Amino acid sequence: MAEKPISGDLSRLSMNGEGSVQTSHLVVCFGEMLIDFVPTVGGVSLAEAPAFHKAPGGAPANVAVCVAKLGGSAAFIGKVGKDEFGQMLADMLKENKVDNSGVRFDPYARTALAFVTLRADGEREFMFYRHPSADMLLKESELDLNLVNKASIFHYGSISLIDEPCRSTHLAAMRIARQSNSILSYDPNLRLALWPSEDAARKNIMSIWNQADIIKISEDEISFLTEGDNPNDDKVVLKKLFHPNLSLLLVSEGKAGCRYYTKQFKGKVDGIKVKAVDTTGAGDAFTGAILYCLAADLNILKDEARLRHALLFANACGALTVTKSGAIPALPTKPEIEKIIQKI
Repeated sequence: MAEKPISGDLSRLSMNGEGSVQTSHLVVCFGEMLIDFVPTVGGVSLAEAPAFHKAPGGAPANVAVCVAKLGGSAAFIGKVGKDEFGQMLADMLKENKVDNSGVRFDPYARTALAFVTLRADGEREFMFYRHPSADMLLKESELDLNLVNKASIFHYGSISLIDEPCRSTHLAAMRIARQSNSILSYDPNLRLALWPSEDAARKNIMSIWNQADIIKISEDEISFLTEGDNPNDDKVVLKKLFHPNLSLLLVSEGKAGCRYYTKQFKGKVDGIKVKAVDTTGAGDAFTGAILYCLAADLNILKDEARLRHALLFANACGALTVTKSGAIPALPTKPEIEKIIQKI
């Protein structure tokens, strides 16, 4: 297949004396940031949980912290309540060296809450408190345009597409990022409980599909978006989900690893075996790690061997995250990832 030029302004990527790219290019994450309440014991339903502990969460925020914790440059754009939880989340970003200048505080709406558990049957269970929550109310006039314009990679999910005014703000931010030659990175992060219907979820998630340069998707999301097709069939993925403008499509397979598809090549990178404690945030850790690698050098996308190494790094990041409870508190450092890779 013919090579597609990598989107984005590669001239902004500064080179060091040895010809490798420095990891200083900004990854801006847009969307929801909330408090996850996780049971103090595993393998129970939300109703059966004896108690919960709170942990900062929200997929785009998780990705931003992951990038920063690995040593990259990250910023977050979103809205929280002008309440104790909102301040806690803004402080958490700052403590983890994420630029929080794009965070806005709503004096009338509360910070979103989510109760999350992994049941004994292995299924995750979610209960959200957003009626409405502050993240749904971010207005276009509140966008930090400076941050969006500076993004080398602009990353987002689909939850911010569910309600106005956040939906219009999301679309505006994408337009601005594209005009600034940012790489657009999309993780649908399907949460059906938040959508009015399955059809609405499918339609809205796919409405911005063809604009992304990089997409990360799970097997369950493939089945949902293709209305039941086999998520393991390469023909299904390439025909229905790989669009002409895409530079990289990633399919996360949990502990089994991931698959990758580009214009030039496709393949699979095995996962890393660990003892799982809590799978919350594993996909976000994987996404944050691969965006960290790509922000360092987009030319990884042209070299299959280097891409595979970056995906092994991302798999290790996701694996280490499931060995601890919570999402952001469990995110590993770069030395921790390198250590587990060396053991393989």
